[in-house]
Amino acid sequence: MNRFKTLTTATTVLLLTAGAAHAGATLNAIKERGFIKCGVSDGLPGFSFADEKGNYSGIDVDVCRAVAAAVFGDSTKVKFTPLTAKERFTALQSGEIDVLSRNTTWTSNRDSAQGMNFAGVTYYDGQGFLVNKKLGVKSAKELDGATVCINAGTTHELNLSDYFRANKKKFTPLTYEKSDESAKSLEAGRCDVLTSDQSQLYAQRIKLAKPDDYVVLPEVISKEPLGPVVRHGDDEWLDIVKWTLYAMVNAEELGVNSKNVEEMKKSTNPDVKRLLGVEGDKGKEFGLANDWMAVVIRQVGNYGEIFERNVGKDSPLKIARGLNALWNQGGLQYAPPVR
Repeated sequence: MNRFKTLTTATTVLLLTAGAAHAGATLNAIKERGFIKCGVSDGLPGFSFADEKGNYSGIDVDVCRAVAAAVFGDSTKVKFTPLTAKERFTALQSGEIDVLSRNTTWTSNRDSAQGMNFAGVTYYDGQGFLVNKKLGVKSAKELDGATVCINAGTTHELNLSDYFRANKKKFTPLTYEKSDESAKSLEAGRCDVLTSDQSQLYAQRIKLAKPDDYVVLPEVISKEPLGPVVRHGDDEWLDIVKWTLYAMVNAEELGVNSKNVEEMKKSTNPDVKRLLGVEGDKGKEFGLANDWMAVVIRQVGNYGEIFERNVGKDSPLKIARGLNALWNQGGLQYAPPVR
């Protein structure tokens, strides 16, 4: 019995030591390099889009900037790599990027068999359909026999097949590598309808020559929780990315934003104090500066700020908060407490 206990204790110590040594590998490499490598979309307004000068903007971009602010205290310490839907997972798995923040749907297969960990949901979405008004279609159930433009390497392919099969209708798919290619194909009349996440459809519509000629149909045929992704095997890095997002959501709930963050440090609310590093030792727990959440909010903003400026009322997309409102305002956005 004593021998068994000794072996068990030794094995436990060995496993804990190995885990501790491996846990900080990604963070250590990033700190040594001096910047975060972030994979984003190859061009999706509101989520990740580069202007003519190569400056990126969007919700997914802001998530990466927030992580850079957490790690370095500087939201500019990030390099963006534009990726197609087909390229994105290989880039993450090979180590070409540290985090994938590219309107990517959280699914069981991706979370297990493909060796990835999702760090939360930045945008609750669902697949829909974009058509030219002249087609005269008011519902997706009127699309029997339609030619459908779709992006390769996405969850949309299976969702589309399932929807048409369930409704006993037929379709012809036209598959493209890049989202811009599928939108141009719709515009040129090579397909009758474009299918993608509804957010992406609104983003693609404003890029068309005559956006008012097109309409997003009312049906939502799937659940598409979109969020940042990291590789399996480094829990410390997962925790940092995950809690960067949670910090922004909690900040909105607590009324802390980029403009009042310094003033809010004087708050008597214990939740605010812990969030901003005034009380407790939340930096040490993550291997970061104690006020790292305050830095994220100051430099990038809370969740509501990044939503409104990129896809909401302060953006060309004008998307309503809907499911992406806070849990106490009728939505699904909910973050665990900083405690």
